[in-house]
Amino acid sequence: MIIVFVAYLVVLIGIVVYSAQRSKTNNDFVLGGKKISGFSLALSERATGESAWLLLGLTGYAYSEGMAAIWVALGCVSGILFLWIFLAEPLQHLTEKTGALTVPGLFSAKFSGTQRSFGILSSLIIIFFFVLYIAAQFSGAGKIFNDTFHIDPFWGMVIGSALVTLYTMLGGFITVVATDAFQAVLMVVTCVVLPIIALGIAASNNINVAEAIAQANYLVPQNISTVKQATGGLLILNGLSWAFGYTGQPQLLTRMMAMRNKKETQQSRWLAIAWTLLAYTGAFMIGIIGYQLVQNGLLGTAAAAVATDAEKIMPLLVMTLLNPILAGILLSGAVSAMMSTASSQLMVVSSSMTEDFYLHVAKKKIEEKRMLLLNKLLTLAVGLVGFLLAITMEDTVYGLVSYAWSGIGASFGPAIVLLIFWNRLSRAGVFASLITGTLSAVTWKTWLLEPTGISERLASYFLAFLMAVLFSFLFPERQNRS
Repeated sequence: MIIVFVAYLVVLIGIVVYSAQRSKTNNDFVLGGKKISGFSLALSERATGESAWLLLGLTGYAYSEGMAAIWVALGCVSGILFLWIFLAEPLQHLTEKTGALTVPGLFSAKFSGTQRSFGILSSLIIIFFFVLYIAAQFSGAGKIFNDTFHIDPFWGMVIGSALVTLYTMLGGFITVVATDAFQAVLMVVTCVVLPIIALGIAASNNINVAEAIAQANYLVPQNISTVKQATGGLLILNGLSWAFGYTGQPQLLTRMMAMRNKKETQQSRWLAIAWTLLAYTGAFMIGIIGYQLVQNGLLGTAAAAVATDAEKIMPLLVMTLLNPILAGILLSGAVSAMMSTASSQLMVVSSSMTEDFYLHVAKKKIEEKRMLLLNKLLTLAVGLVGFLLAITMEDTVYGLVSYAWSGIGASFGPAIVLLIFWNRLSRAGVFASLITGTLSAVTWKTWLLEPTGISERLASYFLAFLMAVLFSFLFPERQNRS
């Protein structure tokens, strides 16, 4: 198993070295310089969008909540479909028209004179939430290395964070997309192969998974007796609210922005949708089948680890059920999930700090080589901060991702959707979306989540959308005034 994993790392390093040679300018480093194929970008977007969240967070959530967790999976799939069907083409066209390198750059191109204000505010929001997101990925790496190779979680996080930070520094966006495409294939193989094998083992031990699914309660989590949890209609709304966040994630939107033309965007859409359906079905079933195997004593002493941390179910299934070679391949897929997202988020944070923050604060042009060096140094710094957070925070991967997802999605999502579909959006509306989304996500998560039972994802997005529309009416752009 170790040999297979080392082989995976060798292939990954080979891809990094080869692709890094194509990254020569700052434009290449930040958005690929239109050098990347649509299929690679689609695979990269999917690998980036799912992360350790899919193979650890969702599998663990399905394990602990049962079929009531299906609403989260449906919410995510709905968000991905909306993103690729309705937003991908307009984003590609808007980027081509404006020449923007970042998501905040799209707003600045629409509203003249806002480059500095939008850039600084957006970069502060991105830095705050994405550092938490990166910490979640590094935490996931620690769990995987601990469960599979019995490496101390601390050293697992050291290995994962060092690998990701270094290869992101080397080639930027081009390197990240190249490694993502490779990792996306491994991830979907893991999500397809593991549940099929687990289902076969369940059937051979007379465990009727289909019957358990049919008899399960879809509106009440199976751990309701020990955890304060929303039920019924609120459970459905909270789960489906994951869809909203997809409209505002810069690490996903930049993949559509980097598309070379409309035709490639349309072709790539179907690859992204097929990947999503396979991966989400598989990941959800890993948690459901894993629960049945544990209840019937088929994981032996390993089941004790899942009792304290449900997010260990996927690596423990791999270790217990599979031969070492196949286990090494599938666990490489789990590590890939963490790496692909963390690298993309490092890119978003470092490029936002340079393109949207530093340039506007410094108020002077910087030569190409210095800008490239600055991006690389900031990537290293952000990776270090993410690692320090990962070793000090105790929240689950699911919890950290949910928080960061809510904040970023609610801040940028309403503004992006309205920018594309509503020509009356004003600069005041964009400011309202960014500020309300950030403050409401933090406030709701900290003080209002438990009393109301409503997730911060749903509440913060709704409030930000409402404020964006309201402020656009109250403070319209001059050409809209009548």
